[in-house]
Amino acid sequence: MKYIHNIPFIYLLVISIIISSCSKEDTAPLISGCTSVNAMNYNASANLDDGSCIIAYDIAQGLWNLNPDCEEISVPVIGSISLNEQMPSSVTVQGAGNNTLYIELSGAEVTGIINNDGSFVVNNQTVSIDMGLGPMDMNVSGDGNIYNANSGQIDLTFSGTIQMIFPFSTNCSMVLSK
Repeated sequence: MKYIHNIPFIYLLVISIIISSCSKEDTAPLISGCTSVNAMNYNASANLDDGSCIIAYDIAQGLWNLNPDCEEISVPVIGSISLNEQMPSSVTVQGAGNNTLYIELSGAEVTGIINNDGSFVVNNQTVSIDMGLGPMDMNVSGDGNIYNANSGQIDLTFSGTIQMIFPFSTNCSMVLSK
């Protein structure tokens, strides 16, 4: 009988031991930020995505200003031709998937790769451009950076030989900016 009175006490003791032995999981404080490793503003400390991720591939697409700095071409009988005047004032950068971007310029497609950090590379490639003198093969290369959704610069260099009665070489530097 003596033990019957101790049963409630034993139950309480067992329950107390069970409850006290359960440890709470260590929970880190919530740090909001960009949690995508593919984003320019990835925050390795963040454990709560706040929707602020900036993906370079996405923000590089769209309308860019084009500022050409091309040599003038002197063509016998015709006179001087400014390639700068043949270029549009803006171009549209488009996506082709897998971080590949391209622009169409005077009938040619120039492609480049953008990295997650916003750096952009146009590996040396040959494109055929027609600026009113007939198609000509031009070597193109360049690089640049996307800084944010509204700011970036890509420098391209075009060089090649225009085949006419008297073939001549030309160089053209173009800056795309936004």
